[in-house]
Formats: sequence, structure tokens, C-alpha cells
Amino acid sequence: MTSRITWGEASARRYERQLLGAPAPAGTPVAEVVSTLLATHAQVLSAAELSVGLRLDGTTRQDVRAALWDDRSLVKTYGPRGTIHLLAAAELPFWSAALTAVPSGAGAPPGVRMTPGQEEQVVAAIGDALDGRQLTIDELSEEVVARTGPWAGDLVMEAFQGKWPRWRQVMHRAGQSGALCFAPNRGRKAAYTRPPHFDPLPADEALATLVRHYLHAYGPATPQHFAKWAAAPRSWAADLFASLASSGGIEEVDFEGTPAWVVAGDTEFPTEAVRGVRLLPYFDAYAIAAQPRERMFPGVAYERALAGGQAGNFPVLLVDGVVAGVWHQRRQGKRTTVTVEPLGRLTRARERELRKQVKRVGEVLEAEPELVVGKVTAGPHA
Repeated sequence: MTSRITWGEASARRYERQLLGAPAPAGTPVAEVVSTLLATHAQVLSAAELSVGLRLDGTTRQDVRAALWDDRSLVKTYGPRGTIHLLAAAELPFWSAALTAVPSGAGAPPGVRMTPGQEEQVVAAIGDALDGRQLTIDELSEEVVARTGPWAGDLVMEAFQGKWPRWRQVMHRAGQSGALCFAPNRGRKAAYTRPPHFDPLPADEALATLVRHYLHAYGPATPQHFAKWAAAPRSWAADLFASLASSGGIEEVDFEGTPAWVVAGDTEFPTEAVRGVRLLPYFDAYAIAAQPRERMFPGVAYERALAGGQAGNFPVLLVDGVVAGVWHQRRQGKRTTVTVEPLGRLTRARERELRKQVKRVGEVLEAEPELVVGKVTAGPHA
């Protein structure tokens, strides 16, 4: 008999597995928390530090940075959707094989794009140039052109101010394949290096591992939900889920009247509803991956806390597991002002919880926080 799962049950389990109901105990390795989230978006590193710190007792941004730059149990690189994430270094063998197996889109327009052979040359050149070294983007560009040819340096890619060289269109693929990751900034400039060498898993095994991890953290989910999360073609995701179902790796359930999937045998869900107030930063994994989005961002939250239907562009206030407001923090010296805009009235008990969350934000960021309840005037991703 097919298990029937309600939104409340799914929300409660995701909340629990995302360490939002109770954070991991102090002393838990930072990389273990990142693995639990599956990956931590790190385009804005302070947001990644908050995503981890709010889920791990006693942790500050320095602990996340130590895991990233000192013991290197974390890697900052191009992850899901070709965007910058923190990944557990021990999981690179499955991440690399899975991400490079996800079909890409149409790519760059004619006159800009490279042939598959040229892309392979550039990725290999990036890996060679960064092996045991740390280079800025300009230094890396010189090395890539020297190893491939002048065509790689043609300024043909539209950029924010001017144009970028042709080779940069595959930087994300170099990161996903293990040829490149971020190093500590050199002054104001980003720097890159190569992660420790590893042997990728076979593609089929890696994709199965990725889907299982995804469903464990965010299931029940449909192939369409997974496709959106991975920026993959829907038809490809549907075929992947069908293959995993036929091999017994995943199991179909009824999720609010819609066929969805969980890891085979993983059909136990909490019976108690989610309760509590939480603050989540930009591009937090829970806000991005929890589907259906209409239930995660109910009512006016769908317009206020999303940007064109996309999650993550605003830090969000969660009340009982769903988005109920937005917030913004502005740091000045050792102080940070946390402005929270609830979309409804908060009870006194919830106001007390909110103050505890703001205090914790300050602890993670190593700043003295001040709570202001009012309109957030900053735009998305500000």
C-alpha cells in the first residue's frame, strides 16, 4: 500500500533533518553539518557561515573558515546549478561524478561557445595550472591561454563591465570536475587552487547517491522538484527516478494527492507539527529545496520573500516551518542591526524566540546584535 504523506508531516521531517528543530551538539564536525544540508550555498560566504552556524551549537564564522581554509574538510567550489557552494571534501568523489553527469543547457551562443574538445582542453589546463598553487583569476587566465591557445583568451563573453575571455564559460565545469576550487582571497581578489586529487565514483552510482541524499533531506519530492534543484532537464530527471525506482532504490508515496518519492523504506514521518521561529540567511538550503514552493511560501510570502518565483534572494523568517517574513542585517564595526519584517503578528512567545535567534545570529557573526522589527528596505540579494 502506498504511504500517504501530508504537507505537515513532510515539513516536520525536513525541519528535523535540516537541524532546525534542534541544532547539532557542540563539537560536531562542521563538514558533517554541511553534508546533512547536502550542500551550503556560498556565493555570499557570510550567509554560508550563518547557514551552518545556526545549526551547530557554539559555532562561529571562524569555525566554518577553519574547516574551509585550515583543515580543508570543506571545499568552496562550483556545486549544484553551477553556483558556488561549500561541499564536504570527503564527498567530492560522488559530487564530482554526479554533477558532471547532469546534462547542461544550450550553452553559450555561436561565436562564443567552445567545442567539446576545447572544453576538455581548458578544464585540463585549469587543473594543471592550479595543482599545488594558488592563482588569481588574471594569473589563471594567463596560464590557461599559454596551455591551450590564443582562442581561449578571446574576449567574447558578456560580463558586468566589459568582456571576459572565452575559457571562463567552463569555470563551473572545472570546479564540478575537481580541477578547481576557491582558495583564500588575496587581498580583494578571489584566488583559486586545486582540491586534493580523488577518484570519482562511476556516474550511475554517483547519481543514485545524490538522489538518495536529496530525498533523505528534502523528500518526498518529484522528479520535477529534483530537476529544479539541480538545474537539470525534467525529462532526464524523470528517467533517472524511473531507473532508481525499478532497481528498488527509491519508493513512491502519495504526497498531498501527488505521486512523489522517498528513499526506499524511509517512510516514517513525525506526527507532531513544526513549532518555532527561525531566521535563515540568503540561499539557505531549506528555503531553496523544500517543495512545493507555494506551501513553503504561503499567501503574501510568495510575493514578498521570492524574486520572480526564485527562492533564496531574501533572508527569511520561518514561523512553524514556513516563510512568514523577511529580514536583513547590516554590520557596522562590532555591531550588527538585524531588521525583521514579519508578514503577520507575532505573539509574545514568538517575539521571545525571535530575540533568541537574533542573539544567535550575532554569536555566529561575532557581532553585538540589535533587533529592529520593521520594514526591510533592502532589495533581493542586497
